[in-house]
Amino acid sequence: MPPLGATQRAARLLGLVPWVVANDGPTVAEVCARFDLTPDELEREIELLAMVGVGDHGGDALVEAFIEEDRVCINYERWFTAPVRLNPIEALALVVGGRALLEVPGGDPSGALATALDKVATAMGFDEESFDVDLGGVTSDVLATLRAGLERHRRVEIDYYSSGRDAQAIRSVDLWSVRSERGEWYATGHCHLAGGRRTFRVDRIRSATLTDERFEPPDGSPGVSVFSPDPDDPLVVLALAPAGEWVARWHPHEGTELGADGRLLVSLRISEPVWLERLLMQLGGDAEVVEGPPDLRTAGSRAAARLLARYR
Repeated sequence: MPPLGATQRAARLLGLVPWVVANDGPTVAEVCARFDLTPDELEREIELLAMVGVGDHGGDALVEAFIEEDRVCINYERWFTAPVRLNPIEALALVVGGRALLEVPGGDPSGALATALDKVATAMGFDEESFDVDLGGVTSDVLATLRAGLERHRRVEIDYYSSGRDAQAIRSVDLWSVRSERGEWYATGHCHLAGGRRTFRVDRIRSATLTDERFEPPDGSPGVSVFSPDPDDPLVVLALAPAGEWVARWHPHEGTELGADGRLLVSLRISEPVWLERLLMQLGGDAEVVEGPPDLRTAGSRAAARLLARYR
């Protein structure tokens, strides 16, 4: 999975810090499980927190963050306990931003952050119905239905548009996770139409219906990612100009190397030719398929021909 951007990483830290403080030194395993981190990733976040502070960043203005005997410890110094005075605009931004933050993985709707936001909203006289949080194209009804299926272990029927296949279909799904990642909402579970694990973009779900059919979730964590290619999917190699190298950062791949002409070579498993066509059209002259099955090597030119035919 590509590394989180600065905004997503900051959002995760803003959820992690108060939770660790409220739980008085949870174990590394507990923090990793709650915030979907590996121990190495958690260690990097703690190293970053140790450099966070306010004011002139003196010794008493930095966050004290460390891991000791398999426990995560975060302490606030006096700068962080001083009363904060907010004007109405700042308070509203804090409440709305905090409400959105509670939706990210690890957010606790009844925890310390939620309680603090309620106090700020009450003190400022904010009415819960006077503002709304934009869920990035996701309707609250669909999200609520997906979460109900996840929590109650009940199958959900979704009317879903598959971008890779460019097709709409009704799918029955046993959900394993519903989460926000890289600015988008995703639902992962066993899709009975596909006969295996699939991840769905929630903003592409037209409607969701909670059924009466129950399911037992698999033992342990099945692992979730935005996309997991099948090892039997055909392999292509793209030669990328510098402007197209973002593909290696944002899409799962089999490996990269520098080509003789200086372009970056990235190997990708392709589950749907339509997806490759769209990627090549997006990249334009910054990408070329240099290896792969004949039908995939010509995917870009076929897509371009269809597009030109529509214009004509």
